[in-house]
Amino acid sequence: MPGKREEKGRSNEDMTVREAGRKGGETTKREVESGDLPKDFYSEIGHKGGAIGGKKGGETTKREVESGELPKDFYSEIGHKGGQKVRDLIEKGKQAEGEGGSEAA
Repeated sequence: MPGKREEKGRSNEDMTVREAGRKGGETTKREVESGDLPKDFYSEIGHKGGAIGGKKGGETTKREVESGELPKDFYSEIGHKGGQKVRDLIEKGKQAEGEGGSEAA
């Protein structure tokens, strides 16, 4: 007999990540609508996510640069790395376009 979150005739192993996410979202929505989960369920989990690590990226990194835990040119370094990544991706796209043999007119 299939489990609560498993379709009849299809195992969870055959599911794509997208299908699993959609199915989980639909199930959660139904549970909120039926009253099995609180009406503010989504705002609660959003708040928890922000409380756990939402501000670390900005405020903590800034504090670490100012205190000397990270190098003073930290932001310049990550900006440079990002620029290199974009440049590489553009080059790969151009190469793939050339290999495909069909260019837009």
